[in-house]
Amino acid sequence: MASIQFLGAAGTVTGSKFLLEHDGKQVLVDCGLFQGGKELRLRNWAPTPVDVHELDAVVLTHAHIDHTGGLPRLVSQGYRGPVYSTPGTRDLCGLLLPDSARIQEEEARYANAKGYSKHHPALPLYGEHDAERALEQFETFGYGRPKEIVPGIRLTFSQAGHILGSAVCVFDLLSTNQRVVFTGDLGRYNAPILRDPVAIGSATTLIAESTYGDRAHVETHPMDLLADAVNDTVARGGVLVIPAFAVGRTQEILFHLDNLERAKRIPELPVFVDSPLACNATPIYLAHPNDHDASFRQLILDGKTPLQTNRTHFVTSANQSKQLNGFKDPGIIISASGMATGGRILHHLARRVTDPKNTILFVGYQAEGTRGRRMINGEPTIRIHGRDLEVRARLMQISGFSAHADWTEMLRWMDGFTTPPRQVLLVHGEDSALEAMRARVALKGWPVAVPKHLERVELVSASGPDVTAR
Repeated sequence: MASIQFLGAAGTVTGSKFLLEHDGKQVLVDCGLFQGGKELRLRNWAPTPVDVHELDAVVLTHAHIDHTGGLPRLVSQGYRGPVYSTPGTRDLCGLLLPDSARIQEEEARYANAKGYSKHHPALPLYGEHDAERALEQFETFGYGRPKEIVPGIRLTFSQAGHILGSAVCVFDLLSTNQRVVFTGDLGRYNAPILRDPVAIGSATTLIAESTYGDRAHVETHPMDLLADAVNDTVARGGVLVIPAFAVGRTQEILFHLDNLERAKRIPELPVFVDSPLACNATPIYLAHPNDHDASFRQLILDGKTPLQTNRTHFVTSANQSKQLNGFKDPGIIISASGMATGGRILHHLARRVTDPKNTILFVGYQAEGTRGRRMINGEPTIRIHGRDLEVRARLMQISGFSAHADWTEMLRWMDGFTTPPRQVLLVHGEDSALEAMRARVALKGWPVAVPKHLERVELVSASGPDVTAR
């Protein structure tokens, strides 16, 4: 029997990790870090619920840390097998994994220096050497090129449209004629830079994300809201601070700011991209034309620089970042992380959040328990580096820039199945989103369930009765 054990992203939006077992072979699909509240973060330190020496392969849907950030720890515990991904995912992981290790090492050093950690000494989850070792185990191949990654399991990557290199992973279990499809994080239709998600014709089992299962992206003109945020902040003489994921979201925001500036809808302002990771990821985005949509490819062919404005400054060193503390003119600071859970953005928030002239603009989903979610929920103070700071800056959120498909786009993608799945398992969502998506999939007449953390689910056969919806 084939089965999947849900080791992460079950009942939450982070920690993506699924163990696919078939004919004695074990494949780990994603190996992400949990982010958010303390209860979730502690799972990162818990013993790995599988024997890493029994794993035959790891497959990554895309490079975001909540899908890949546990890989260095897996390697530090003894995993020595292959890590399969698209070339774009490998290139981005080459930045993201060492960066994740450095952030954890830096935060541990900072906590020890300031004495605010409950642990003495504070330790990182893993080190940069673990990340570098993990990168040595990558093996890549492109979209639409089936590969038998272990005996009896064939993998095909299909474009997901979420970030560069993101893939829907299609596993064909050869001895039983079962097809297991993982959406990973599905992207949006008609989004800039990347191609649209590609439909899959059939599956016996579909594991689908549900991040926006209870919400639609109602903002039909997010660029208007971005322009308003810029112009309003300039009028108040403040600085617009944008927490943004270094990979994907930062590049999209730069693309939109450039378009607004070219259209003279916003003034030419200094734009500081304060994230070494984002600075290094931006040229990688330009180096993978097979991922680009037609209009973005044409801009490149026309000699344009669509991922920066006229006054964009890419900030890499710590000293350059510190110098931004003294910046007082109207301008824009884009920094990671996107949910304000760590990284340089915390220093900018600590410097700017107490001043009502400034604006903090969230441009993506804020997971439950994260600092970004607490700010959006209206908490009057926010704790950063052991200090409670009064939130006096203007807060804004634009969900229309999300790289996740909403429920309407998820159903649009599901409509591409010519043969309905015999079993749908929903992951990567909070409880309300999962329940709403479950009800919508059930209305299609598809058998659907919401697995719990650590639950093991047997996969339906290619023929016979469907599993009962629950």
